[in-house]
Amino acid sequence: MQKQDNKLLLHACCGICSGYPISLLKDMGYSLTVYFYNPNIFPQEEYMKRLNAEKTLCGHYEVELIEGEYIPEEFYECAKGLENEPEKGKRCEKCFELRLRKSAQTAKRLGIKNFTTSIVISPHKSFQKLTEIGEQIAQEYDLNYLAIDFKKKDGFLKTNKISKSLNLYRQNYCGCRFSLR
Repeated sequence: MQKQDNKLLLHACCGICSGYPISLLKDMGYSLTVYFYNPNIFPQEEYMKRLNAEKTLCGHYEVELIEGEYIPEEFYECAKGLENEPEKGKRCEKCFELRLRKSAQTAKRLGIKNFTTSIVISPHKSFQKLTEIGEQIAQEYDLNYLAIDFKKKDGFLKTNKISKSLNLYRQNYCGCRFSLR
């Protein structure tokens, strides 16, 4: 891997989900920047708990953390008309697209050629759907979307062990107010 090729921006949805991906990507030789962009999280107190867990995790692994702007209106605009969609439906796809697009824009601005997301580690999220969205956005921005299914090889179990060992905040819903139902 050439020096420039080893830089990677990891979109992090929460501390629990990004623990194992950070560990694995570092072990793979990537120079990581973690990007926490989640305007979907409701309410703001929940957002702060998740952000603080991410700060703890990034401090533990000594990786840079960039906090994206928290503007819930960006999420509500993309979810407009899809409020009653079930979990894993079109609203979720739009939310993934919003967050991955902003991640690609951030990677491009920082001169980082590679990006991926920790969302894929969740057993409730479709690796295939996230990969399709990520690769399409990567093409638009002339970037590389790294399609790694972090669930494989007990990734979800490993990420839970990491978060438990660091005593990270553990949420009990995906994030948006519609997922609270």
